[in-house]
Amino acid sequence: MLEQGCLLAALLTAMASCTAPRSIINSGKVTAPGQFKVGFNYGGNIATEPLSELDDIARTTVDAVTNRDSVFFDEQIDVFARALTAYAIDPVGPAFDVYVRYGIAPRFDAGYKYASGAHVIDGMYQFMGSTGTPQDPGPRGLYGSVGLQYSGQNLNIGDQFYLDRINNLLRFNARRRDLVVPLIFSTSFGPEEEIGSIAFGVVYNHTFINYGFEPGEVFRRVGGNRVERIESLSESNNFSSFGAFINGRFGYKFIYVLPALTLYYQNYGTYKLLEGREYSFKGVTIIPSIGLQARFGGRNRR
Repeated sequence: MLEQGCLLAALLTAMASCTAPRSIINSGKVTAPGQFKVGFNYGGNIATEPLSELDDIARTTVDAVTNRDSVFFDEQIDVFARALTAYAIDPVGPAFDVYVRYGIAPRFDAGYKYASGAHVIDGMYQFMGSTGTPQDPGPRGLYGSVGLQYSGQNLNIGDQFYLDRINNLLRFNARRRDLVVPLIFSTSFGPEEEIGSIAFGVVYNHTFINYGFEPGEVFRRVGGNRVERIESLSESNNFSSFGAFINGRFGYKFIYVLPALTLYYQNYGTYKLLEGREYSFKGVTIIPSIGLQARFGGRNRR
């Protein structure tokens, strides 16, 4: 329980983390043509499978292994490799992003986001509901949109959960790419979301990951007094995630507060690790966030 408390404390107090940008904060109404939305969000990625793997790591154990004169592959090294891999497929920790969106046409908008080291681009198509503005509102009713988001990033191992010390030994590297497809419905507060909105829906995510180890200073015993370095590893995998979300926008005309909650379930698949070991991972991810958004630009017709 004490180690779990330390993990939660690290999760809450760290200032930045490499996390996958999968939070859904948009409403079903796209940005009006000629208008901009800019904002930032702060949140976290709480993933059950990586946390369970990281819970097996204690600082005293990490120090004892990394301070050895010679390191031989054993069960503890295998635990370290599993923890690094689980962290790569769904990084846990706080996250911060800044973004800008622009209305391209009455039912299309697009955006760019920089999210904890990841570059993100996306587009949304509004297939249901009015395209009016608060100054020129259309019929009331539900809004509906579908989007496509792409992000890519190299894993940045920080000092959370002692992973930097482990990585100095195992030389782990990973790159991930994510495709996110949200289906969003929302209802308006005031004419054309002038006061805000409540949005909800479902989301599909597909992740492609390349990962590897180059543990040049980890050895195996091969009989007698003979030892040899264990081989490097380079692999790739992909997996699907399925989720649901709810978010809100609360404000007036030009400035809004955006609370959001997104949940995913995923079977991450089976991963090859050092010395021929293989492990399967699956779990639930919870992504809460809170943000601030400003809207500006010219008036637009329905």
